[in-house]
Amino acid sequence: FLSTDDFWRDYNRMVSDGIKFVREPQVQDYGTVAVFEDLYGNLWDLLELSADHPMAIRML
Repeated sequence: FLSTDDFWRDYNRMVSDGIKFVREPQVQDYGTVAVFEDLYGNLWDLLELSADHPMAIRML
């Protein structure tokens, strides 16, 4: 997971930098997520947790 505090800022920047997303952004109960591929073929989740998610509260 790659956690962010502003999903759309980082997603749009990554797309403009040529990062390949293999799963389009989705809004889930726990937050907003999309899956991208790194230079070595590893898959990462770009994730912004919902403000009320227990893990997001821990990060404050």
